[in-house]
Amino acid sequence: MPGSPAPLHRRRFFSLLAVGLAATVAGCRDGPASAPPPDGMPPTGALTPPSGPPGWDESPPPAPPAPPRGPNRVLSKGPAGANRIALTVDDGYSNEVVAGYVDFAARTGIHLTFSPNGIYAHSWAPHAETLKPLVERGQVQIINHTFSHPDLRRMNDAQIRAELERNEEWVNRTFGTSTKPYYRPPFGFHNEHVDGLAGDLGYRNTVMWSGSYGDSRLVTPQFLMNQANRYLQPGVIMLGHANHPTVLGLFNQLTDLIRQRNLDPVTLNEMFGYPAASP
Repeated sequence: MPGSPAPLHRRRFFSLLAVGLAATVAGCRDGPASAPPPDGMPPTGALTPPSGPPGWDESPPPAPPAPPRGPNRVLSKGPAGANRIALTVDDGYSNEVVAGYVDFAARTGIHLTFSPNGIYAHSWAPHAETLKPLVERGQVQIINHTFSHPDLRRMNDAQIRAELERNEEWVNRTFGTSTKPYYRPPFGFHNEHVDGLAGDLGYRNTVMWSGSYGDSRLVTPQFLMNQANRYLQPGVIMLGHANHPTVLGLFNQLTDLIRQRNLDPVTLNEMFGYPAASP
């Protein structure tokens, strides 16, 4: 019949109108149901952010990569073309030998670099007041050799940091100076990871050596002087230890050898051009 479709159109119209009104009412209820969360706290509602165009990455951008560590230098000898030598003295478990080296520096004015371990504080503390003025005027330098002399390669990151930081605190408290930017790894054992962690703490220079008295163990005077004759040459970083008494009777001979060869003993700061350390 010609007039029969009209009711169908009206019914469809009212159905669509009802759907539209329901959507409008629902849209009015999409506001926050509670107060916004405090600054810095994630919202509690499970709101879905609006979608962007196809291919739009809705996730936050990745964090930028950590900046690379600064360059670490591994130092085993001084710059060429000069007669400078660096006499370095490690450890210090013998109070007698520590006292001998301190007296040697105070009596002769020779420049020395000490790398003590805080575990041997009993040997160093009695000489702190003698060393302080020598440190202040740059004749003596003190660098970090860790607190308890471990193999750092076998330690985790927290332990490595603790060894260096604890020794730095002890040196600062005892001698009023900082050990930065030099550290000497015990036994000479280190790797890129250890050096990187040390560098993050301010130790950009890993100090090795190019000559040694060989006196980490007890040696004869003849052996020690043979080592000195062999290695005391321009640019050497010489390794000695304040552990065994052999060296105590040889300071005069060592001084004579240095003078005969026209060598200039300097600290590491002086050899590599750093200003004196401060607390």
